[in-house]
Amino acid sequence: MKINPGCLLFLLVITFFSCNEKNRQGTKSEPKKPNIVLIMADDMGFSDIASYGGEVETPNLDALAEGGIRYTQFYNNARCCPTRASLMTGVYPHQAGMGWMTTADMGTPEYQGELNNKSVTIAEVLKLAGYNTYMSGKWHLSRVRNIKAGVKDNWPAQRGFDKFFGIVDGGANYFTPDIFSNNEKYKTPEAGEDFYLTHAISDSTTMFMDKHFASEKEKQNPMFMYVAYTAPHWPLHALEKDIEKYEKMYDIGWDKLREQRLERQKELGIFNASAELSPRDPKVPGWDELSKEKQKEFTKRMAIYAAQIDAMDQGIGRIVNKLKELDEFDNTLIMFLSDNGACAEYISGGPNKEVTGEADTWESYRIHWANGGSTPYKEYKHWTHEGGIATPLIVHWPDGVNKELNGGYVREPGHIMDIMATVIDVSGAKYPKEYKGNAITPLEGKSLLPHFSGKKTNREPIFWEHESNIGMRDGQWKLVAKTEENTEFNPANLELYNMEADPVELNNLAEKEPERLNQMFKEWQEWADKVNVVYDTRDYGQRTRAYSRVINGEFDNEFAGWEFGENFPEAPFEIDSSGVISGTNSAKINGEGRMFWPFHANKDERFKISYKAKADTETTLKIRFESVPDKTEYYSEVITLDKDINSYNFKTPDLPSSGRCRLVFEFRDIQSKVWIDNVQLEPLE
Repeated sequence: MKINPGCLLFLLVITFFSCNEKNRQGTKSEPKKPNIVLIMADDMGFSDIASYGGEVETPNLDALAEGGIRYTQFYNNARCCPTRASLMTGVYPHQAGMGWMTTADMGTPEYQGELNNKSVTIAEVLKLAGYNTYMSGKWHLSRVRNIKAGVKDNWPAQRGFDKFFGIVDGGANYFTPDIFSNNEKYKTPEAGEDFYLTHAISDSTTMFMDKHFASEKEKQNPMFMYVAYTAPHWPLHALEKDIEKYEKMYDIGWDKLREQRLERQKELGIFNASAELSPRDPKVPGWDELSKEKQKEFTKRMAIYAAQIDAMDQGIGRIVNKLKELDEFDNTLIMFLSDNGACAEYISGGPNKEVTGEADTWESYRIHWANGGSTPYKEYKHWTHEGGIATPLIVHWPDGVNKELNGGYVREPGHIMDIMATVIDVSGAKYPKEYKGNAITPLEGKSLLPHFSGKKTNREPIFWEHESNIGMRDGQWKLVAKTEENTEFNPANLELYNMEADPVELNNLAEKEPERLNQMFKEWQEWADKVNVVYDTRDYGQRTRAYSRVINGEFDNEFAGWEFGENFPEAPFEIDSSGVISGTNSAKINGEGRMFWPFHANKDERFKISYKAKADTETTLKIRFESVPDKTEYYSEVITLDKDINSYNFKTPDLPSSGRCRLVFEFRDIQSKVWIDNVQLEPLE
């Protein structure tokens, strides 16, 4: 049977439009996955932004709070690295390898000082669900020793992020930082250039957004954007135009500031009218006890700190405006929070000791203003009382949060590891049991999604340990203990609070409720055993000095921890992975240069130092053991190497004083290739 060509064409056209309409309707019926923008402030106190009682101008965050929901009892992990580990992985910091800091590997997998391969990041999980993943800002989840050596196995690009712009370490000069774009060093700004890190983080964020949605291919995928500001972490660096806005605001002092902030918190509904202010920290003098000169100095410190927050809020405004410009604002889940409580650390460095906010200064705002940042709570970053672990959390998502809840509060406890569970819930992603051949620790976080429609999550207990400061939150009850540095953890210091009746932790019920206290501590100890908590109260310096003796003598981690003479990196040092001496890696030296291992030693200590070496032709190697920085020579010898692998060792004399010293391998006038391996440092009795 013949078909009329005209009829055939008509049937094809009808079929085309019918199929196209079905496809179009099918697309409509599939909800579009939301974009996710996760914004983190650094070292910002609970009460610093206006929507949590502060006086700093944060109109963009305020607008997100009014158009979304705020949390009154949301928690972090009291310190930057542990918090970021939990945030990124959805498990407790110990389970992710970050029981302490990136500064040291404390000798157990739970305190190894960088993300482990038993955890997955939000970026890694969302990539499996079809998201494009971007990060701007501070990473701080790679061991410092590795960063200095350029070992990049745990950088953002290696942990799931398609694009990264920012700093890998924990802090930086805001005007002349060491910046990376993906794995490559970005041109370091010079003093006087028109560069400010906070604005650069905001600018790179909006640039990533522009490029994502301008690409026909990329814009088909939803976007995950992690914006990790360094503001307002020390050093106190800000632009003069922002500082000027606050120069007169803080001459009222910290006593009045704390009172005013609590009153605003009550007006906002964060606390009820009966909430009391914790006493001023006994380490902080009354404002009126200061001289006029000191008052002026501290007023400037707080003005710079406020300016840092202001600049961050300006950037958040640019991010919001970019989402609106791209018509993606309503379909974007935005979450804003801080990594720990207000920072009371005493920081003072840099060539200029005047508090100016400029690049040649390196200052903090001190415990005095941190006490205000914690309002109304006590304690700070490091500790597990509310001042150390309470974080503002603002959630904004027009397409996902019930509009009747806008401007309201979630008063149920939550924890920063719940962010991963929430992201999985809203994106439809699946948390893997295995990733890249590694078994993955089960998710500990709990999705916050029920809160977006006014429901409860019925959060299970939450636990903390940082530097032997411990805590547990179970419903309305909180167990907490502060442990001073260089003292043993003592269960007699446990405190118990009813957080509904006493949110500021002023009325310790430990003696009145001994059974509850003991039961909660038992549960805490069970958790501590599960995550392998180690009670360690050594201070920062003691931990890092101890780690300096853990020598990377097998070069398993390439040159991490080793330093080089003036000729490096031009001098030909490289890692040989052919197993030429022992293990897989060894150091290979192809010409003149010096490599050395610095560490800390105490007066009267002695060490045995051993190593293996060979050369492809006969040559000499000089070994020195000396003090730093004056280079007083404690021991030296010249040895002859040949193509046989030989073992060498020597013992140092008793050291005349405590301080830094170093083992030096010096290669001069060599015409051959040299291999060094199995370097060991052993203290002697």
